[in-house]
Amino acid sequence: MTPALPLAALGLVDAAFSGFRAYAGRDARIRKHRANTRAALRGLAVGAVLLLAPALTAALHLLTAAAPDHAYAALTAGGLGYLLPLTAYAAAVLLSLTAYFVLPFRAGTLATVIGLGPLTLLRPLAIAAACLAALLHHGGWASLLIGAVAGAAMLSVEPIVHHRWYRQAHAPVER
Repeated sequence: MTPALPLAALGLVDAAFSGFRAYAGRDARIRKHRANTRAALRGLAVGAVLLLAPALTAALHLLTAAAPDHAYAALTAGGLGYLLPLTAYAAAVLLSLTAYFVLPFRAGTLATVIGLGPLTLLRPLAIAAACLAALLHHGGWASLLIGAVAGAAMLSVEPIVHHRWYRQAHAPVER
């Protein structure tokens, strides 16, 4: 089993959430479904482009490897190692989102504050744990490199979307 498809799916879902986070809190309207959807789609588009970087890194590694079969096996092992911490992280996010949608309003809001707030801050640590797991799961240094490129790409989505579409121009400060 190749972990590329589940990893790509997780990356694309994360990119959509990153687009939403780049927009969240910028609009006081009550009904903003269209704007939320547009923000998520912007994150998805940016994430899809950025995910080409680890895909190209992996392809380049496989094309230049002395033993492509061995390199593919190592990347597969590393990808499975990378997938384990991210799956645990995604499950925690899904649990918090489920609580938000299933529980009554106040309890759902509390679940979001307690769950999604800290989980958003822990995203870089989850990616670092995934990179370490890729290396320790017999993926080798190439898996670590590809994981680091993928992690950097995913952590870049939200700032890019924010800068491109949601940055507010600040008036010059008079002294």
